[in-house]
Amino acid sequence: MGIVKISDGLHEEIRKASCTMVRSINSQAEFWIKIGMLAETHPNMTYTEILREQLRLAAVELNEVGNG
Repeated sequence: MGIVKISDGLHEEIRKASCTMVRSINSQAEFWIKIGMLAETHPNMTYTEILREQLRLAAVELNEVGNG
């Protein structure tokens, strides 16, 4: 684990987003970093496609939600 230095402004935006998304500040920053890396390496995919693919890789059964 390392330390990443970011601006105070970006930290504040991560803090606000983390409250909305019910994540810790570190988890929110990690999520944005991961999605950003995936977006850069898969420029043909939309944000929704990236999330759907990550859920598929994690074996999340989306078709089961609300059917039980």
